[in-house]
Amino acid sequence: MFSGIFKNLGMDLGTANTIIYAYDKGYIVNEPSVIAFKNGNSNGYKILSIGIEAKKMMGKTGREIKVIRPLADGVIADFAAGEALIKSFIKRANVPSFLLNRMIVGVPTGITSVEKKAIIDSALSAGARKVYLVYEPMAAAIGVGVDILGQHANMIVDIGGGTTDIAVINYGGIVVDNALRLASDEMNDAIIRYMKNTYYLDIGELTAEKIKIEHGIAYKDCDEKQFKVTGIDH
Repeated sequence: MFSGIFKNLGMDLGTANTIIYAYDKGYIVNEPSVIAFKNGNSNGYKILSIGIEAKKMMGKTGREIKVIRPLADGVIADFAAGEALIKSFIKRANVPSFLLNRMIVGVPTGITSVEKKAIIDSALSAGARKVYLVYEPMAAAIGVGVDILGQHANMIVDIGGGTTDIAVINYGGIVVDNALRLASDEMNDAIIRYMKNTYYLDIGELTAEKIKIEHGIAYKDCDEKQFKVTGIDH
C-alpha cells in the first residue's frame, strides 16, 4: 500500500555534468559535477558549494579552497567527494533518503569492477535501497528511441566529458563496444594549449568550454569567425 510513495531515480553521473530524472517529475537536476571545499581535502572538511556555484569558482580561488571534479573518465576518482556530490544532488531533487527506493545509474562500458563498486557504494550511502547500473550507450539508444530488440544492429557513439562510448547494439544487448578515455575535456585542453602556443594567452577551463560550445564546428568548409577572448598574457 505504500509502494506509490517511494521514488525511483535515474542518474547520469557524468564527468562534466550530472542529470537526475524522476519518473513522475521529469528532469529534476542538471548541474556540473563540480565540488568546492576548504583545506585541500573533501573528506571531513567544509564543503562550500556544489554544482553550478562551484563551477563558477573554478580558477578563481586561493590556495585554501579547492575546486575539483570528483569524477574522472566517467567514474568516481574521489570517493568522499563523489559521495558528497550524489547526496547533495539527491537533496536538491527534494527526495528524502527514506523515500528513495531504486536508482539506475549510467556508466561507461569500460568501467572496472572496482569503479562499479565505488558508484554503487556512493548511491547506497546517499540513501538508495537498490542500485542498478546501465551502460551509457544502451541508455542513450533507449532514450532516442532506437529499437534495441530488433534484428538490425545500431551503432551508438556517446561523447561525454571524460569518455567516448561506442557500442553496437542488437537483439537487446551490446554486441561489441569500446570506451575511449578521450572526450570533450580533451577538446577544452586542446583549446587552452592552442591559445597559449599561438597567442601566448593563458585561459581557464570555463573560457575554453565557452569557446568550444559557442564557436566549435566539425565542418572543414565553413566561414571563419572572429571573436574576443580574455585571458592572461603568457
